Amino acid sequence: MNSIEIFQLALNLESPWYVKSIEFKVAESTKKKLLYISIGFKRGHQFEIGKVHDTRSRSWRHLNFFEHECHLTCDVPRIRNRAGKVVSVQVPWARKGSGFTLLFEALSMALIEHEMPINKASNLLGEYPQRIWTIFNYWISIAYDADDQSEVTRIGIDETSVRKGHDYVTVVADIDQRRVLHATPGKGKDTIVRIKEHLQRKGVATAQITDACIDMSPSFIAGLMEQFPTTAITFDKFHVVKILNQAMDTLRKLEYKEHQILKGHKYTFLKSHAKLTPRQKQDREMLIELLPTIGKSYRLKTLFNDFWDFKDPEEGAAFLAYWCDLVEEEKIIPFRKFTQMIKAHWTGIVNYLESQIANGIMEGINNKIQLAKRRARGYQNSTNFINMIYFIAGKLKFNYPPYST
Repeated sequence: MNSIEIFQLALNLESPWYVKSIEFKVAESTKKKLLYISIGFKRGHQFEIGKVHDTRSRSWRHLNFFEHECHLTCDVPRIRNRAGKVVSVQVPWARKGSGFTLLFEALSMALIEHEMPINKASNLLGEYPQRIWTIFNYWISIAYDADDQSEVTRIGIDETSVRKGHDYVTVVADIDQRRVLHATPGKGKDTIVRIKEHLQRKGVATAQITDACIDMSPSFIAGLMEQFPTTAITFDKFHVVKILNQAMDTLRKLEYKEHQILKGHKYTFLKSHAKLTPRQKQDREMLIELLPTIGKSYRLKTLFNDFWDFKDPEEGAAFLAYWCDLVEEEKIIPFRKFTQMIKAHWTGIVNYLESQIANGIMEGINNKIQLAKRRARGYQNSTNFINMIYFIAGKLKFNYPPYST
């Protein structure tokens, strides 16, 4: 078996395609040896779409053979179809419009699947990062367009930053399937409009969305009420707890001005009992006894957490009203501001007891996104960032050839 036959087997070429020649060329810029494999087709072959009209020279970057960068070249036949239009024959080793073979694209995607940042993958592959991004964005767009979202009924919405302190992307996820459905630039009211339009393109009627979990963003609230009028809004449990913790910490800072003993005890009152060290538990009990306002506030904070355990929304609402009355009696200003927030968002908070949904799934997704962002050292291009979100959290199905072939 000669070298041409070996390369023909390696490329898995079938009639009418065959390896014409193999040639090494020296790149002028790098002085490296490049391997060029020329592919031809049998003259006189009758392609399905018609007879050969002429040919057009094309080349594609292929997988390296050993240490040598490899390129395939071919005079691609062009056919004049019945409408009189000249069209190129689709070659089996590359997709239309690509400068890479399918196996090279599969290797690129395999590296990214194994959590390699695209800049690092491009260095390994010896290509400009933007060319690898082009491959990545193509396959993401194919899978994203084909993604079936017709069964979604409950969604979570949150925003994340493209870069630290710069630009935002709003992400909507399927709460039940625990995956991203869509991401769109910005974090304002108009993002809800674009989410609705996306779901409609996917065949999801507005009335099909029964529940939506969000933080207390006025833009999200207004957008959902206008675009999804029949959807029940649930305010994220963890966001509510976060605001309560902020009230507790605000009080600690106010008390610290008169009681220096509170120095270094921020998390003594914010962490759950199980996460405190024995020393922290002892310090907390001592501070609660010494400082009455701190003690009352901490007990109110602990009592509030019982709300989430109610199974009956009416009983839960009665408890919440009782808790707000206790705060009013104590006249603790940071907590009174918290009760004002509760009353302004009453229905969405009480809805949790019925929907039992929270944006914990969004928090998990955001953690994945932030990890990818750190690995990439930020994203300059929001399209690239959004497609990476789909890749790592969309559970998309891809149809590119496996690299193992």
